[in-house]
Amino acid sequence: ARCPRSKSRRSEPTTMADAAPKYEGMCIVVTQEGEEVEVKKSVIAMSQIAALMLSEEDDDGDSLPKLPMPYVKRAIFDKIMEFCEHHEKEPMPEIEKPLKSTNMAQVVSDWDAKFVDLDQPMLFELILAANFMDIRSLLDVCCAKVASMIKGKTPEDIRKTFNIVDDFTDAERQAVNEENRWCDESS
Repeated sequence: ARCPRSKSRRSEPTTMADAAPKYEGMCIVVTQEGEEVEVKKSVIAMSQIAALMLSEEDDDGDSLPKLPMPYVKRAIFDKIMEFCEHHEKEPMPEIEKPLKSTNMAQVVSDWDAKFVDLDQPMLFELILAANFMDIRSLLDVCCAKVASMIKGKTPEDIRKTFNIVDDFTDAERQAVNEENRWCDESS
């Protein structure tokens, strides 16, 4: 017997305007460094983890709610807020998969393409933070950027791009190539 799938799957608002009526006012986000950043609830609610914290918050009216983000550095948080503020009223459309191009400007809007035009350490920290904060659209655009960096490249090119050491012996490499020969035959 098959188990029916739940249709009440949590999803982020398509626009921040969808979240605005429920999340009015300000809150404080506490970053990894312990810095407190005051932000609009309607903007931070793009993060499903923040929205959950806000929905469980007791509003005593005396102080702003504090949302801990212990895995998010301040510089990354600022970048995330730039993304969320931009998409507060203009939602990011879903990214077509597989990617149609390695040029991000042909995959997403010019603004989003420029937004993810980052050095690798910043891009990967942004991916980790977007995943932790559960911001699907940000995670999608960052992962699309990584995919565009891989698309059409050989394994050796990918290793060079991401500084990955090739620690296979010749025998291991030959065994992997043999096991995956069907990949070359299908193209």
